[in-house]
Amino acid sequence: MAQVPNLDNAPINLKSIRDQSQKELITILKNIRGKKCLVIDPKLGGSLSLIVQSSLLKEHGAELRHLNAEPVQTDCTKVVYLVRAQLDLMKFICSHIHNDISKGIQREYFVYFVPRRAVVCEKILEEEKIHHLLTIGEYPLYLIPLDEDVLSFELDVASKEHLVDGDTTSLWHIAKAIHKLEFSFGLIPNVRAKGKASVRVADILNRMQSEEPVNTSEMGVPEINTIILLDREVDMITPMCSQLTYEGLLDEFLGINNGAVELDSSIMGVQQEGKKIKVPLNSSDKLFKEIRDQNFEVVVQVLRQKATSMKQDYTEMQTTNQTVSELKDFVKKLNSLPEMTRHINLGQHLTTFTSKPSFLARLDMEQTLVEAESYDICFEYIEEMIHKQEPLINVLRLLILFSITNSGLPKKNFDYLRRELLHSYGFEHIATLNNLEKSGLLKKQETKSNWITIKRALRLVVEDTDTANPNDISYVFSGYAPLSIRLVQHAIRSGWRPIEEILKLLPGPHSDIKRGGFSSSPSLDSLNGSLHNSDKIVDGRRSLVLVVFIGGVTSAEISALRFLSAQEGMAYDIIVATTKIVNGSTLTETFVEKLG
Repeated sequence: MAQVPNLDNAPINLKSIRDQSQKELITILKNIRGKKCLVIDPKLGGSLSLIVQSSLLKEHGAELRHLNAEPVQTDCTKVVYLVRAQLDLMKFICSHIHNDISKGIQREYFVYFVPRRAVVCEKILEEEKIHHLLTIGEYPLYLIPLDEDVLSFELDVASKEHLVDGDTTSLWHIAKAIHKLEFSFGLIPNVRAKGKASVRVADILNRMQSEEPVNTSEMGVPEINTIILLDREVDMITPMCSQLTYEGLLDEFLGINNGAVELDSSIMGVQQEGKKIKVPLNSSDKLFKEIRDQNFEVVVQVLRQKATSMKQDYTEMQTTNQTVSELKDFVKKLNSLPEMTRHINLGQHLTTFTSKPSFLARLDMEQTLVEAESYDICFEYIEEMIHKQEPLINVLRLLILFSITNSGLPKKNFDYLRRELLHSYGFEHIATLNNLEKSGLLKKQETKSNWITIKRALRLVVEDTDTANPNDISYVFSGYAPLSIRLVQHAIRSGWRPIEEILKLLPGPHSDIKRGGFSSSPSLDSLNGSLHNSDKIVDGRRSLVLVVFIGGVTSAEISALRFLSAQEGMAYDIIVATTKIVNGSTLTETFVEKLG
């Protein structure tokens, strides 16, 4: 199955965005005549695989290599570097070229920055006296469709850059990507933002519109009615909880990268000693599309039912005479066998993790932390984890959850846990703890926590959640409704005005802007969840809301948004854009920094 996802069913023409990016890359290659060696920044490799098949690059005369410290081994006289603007990558390029010069190898060098060039990188190339040997350009890849309703800016450290380093480059990048979307789909009339970064992006977007306007008169009715921008910082609780949807658990335990998991072939029933295989996970796989957003408990039952029904059909085939049309139906069912085998294997592998007592104890603990009613039990549990030297990331995830739900830890407890962590895991982790403190994820308690007020007002803990026939988004965490998605739900149903007081209790400012000459298009404030005829676009499609997460979103939150969008009486299709798809561990890892 192709790695490049099928976008035919996307609510807007995402294929045009992907085709444009593909065309721009092919143009770069065409303009460099003859054979060339394309050296790709490894972080970009996965993103590119979602845009263009490597065979197409080879057709245009490109030999493919990954960029690392080793000199490039190639017979090509032209070397093309495709890189993000990162200082360490510049050092690799410099050492490659110095190596060629010292060996008397003559080559033409091209450096294409993704998505745009940076002065500080070019300064390094000048200092190393190789800038004059390079042809420098840009490959403006700002946005990558991961699936028919998910776009990624592929900025994996946006949260840390913004919260710890005070670096806002990624915010410009996000605004630029959204503005590029507007040139294809029209000026978005309603912009809601919550959080420091989101409000800043909304401002930059307005500035971009005044400097380089999208022509509203030519475009007709905009295809995207509303954009909701949310900082990850507004809700750091959700990602720190263990996701319980099928796709969420696959990401938690196996790590989904660029829409695929990589695992031992033996897990997938292929007997090849020590060989790894990539399993693509996107909507092109019909069965995955059906089960990805369900709670894992339900997925196990669904797969069991499907297998049993196929077994029965097979038995009937052998024992009774079938008509031609019955045979045809059976063969059709057999076509879905590879997908079924794939997910039965993956599901079975996941059960080895989810049935462990340690995982179940962790879920209990997370629930206790979210309910925020038993401080001492939580404190002792985390203390014990540290003394047992459980993986540091697991400890930090729970510690962040503990700190946020309590609005920090009392000074005595804070100092004690900090000291124990450094004793247990090594003093080089002092930089990590400083990053977490600087970003406010781990702090001393200065005021009383308002988490219980927020939790009750937004009904975040839902008793007796029915995971098999869910009627609320809380099914994705078996009883906890993600705060971020509750905010989106309110924004769509009745606007944020009724929950203004609660919004003020959450980190960062919020803003609500109407743009362009579209007073006739329905604003979200006029929507109360009932379908207005005016919301329908002329060709019978539903209006579209783009929800943008700055700092990452989890698969479980995307599942909750899909659930909302599928509800009866919902006037909107929802598309998600994010700096990166994250889980609690990958998000926490961005703050980890070892001294030395």
